[in-house]
Amino acid sequence: MDYGTAWRILRLSSITDQIFIKAQRVRSIQEKGNQKVSDPIVDEFVGIVNYCLIALLQISFKDDERMEIPFEELEPIYDRWVNETKGLLENKNHDYGEAWREMRVSSMTDIILMKLLRVKQIEDNQGQTLVSEGIEANYQDMINYSVFCLIKLGYHG
Repeated sequence: MDYGTAWRILRLSSITDQIFIKAQRVRSIQEKGNQKVSDPIVDEFVGIVNYCLIALLQISFKDDERMEIPFEELEPIYDRWVNETKGLLENKNHDYGEAWREMRVSSMTDIILMKLLRVKQIEDNQGQTLVSEGIEANYQDMINYSVFCLIKLGYHG
């Protein structure tokens, strides 16, 4: 509501790069063991979730040229992606036996970065894949790993 649909100006590759910047900052802080900018890394994981949702929305409106989309039109699509992604998290969490609880935040950060590299490859290939899952599934996985990191870091936003 605060920003409207200013994100419509961004190409999908630009959104992916914004996610990359956030994940790379987390990894850099993890490796260095300190940071010079006081913004907490939980904010970066929140940002990853938000930018992934923006990417999924952008995909949903890829054939729509409008820069301004009414909130009433966006909300059900946003809710669909959130609910679908949450359902995916619950199903994978069941199948993997909550393995994330034993994982390190640093490992999940690396997995997010790996998924970003996959997404960049798919984008550079004009969205074509041979056998791997599509771009949407990678954004959803990044959301889910970010949520797991937020839980492990004690985030209560």
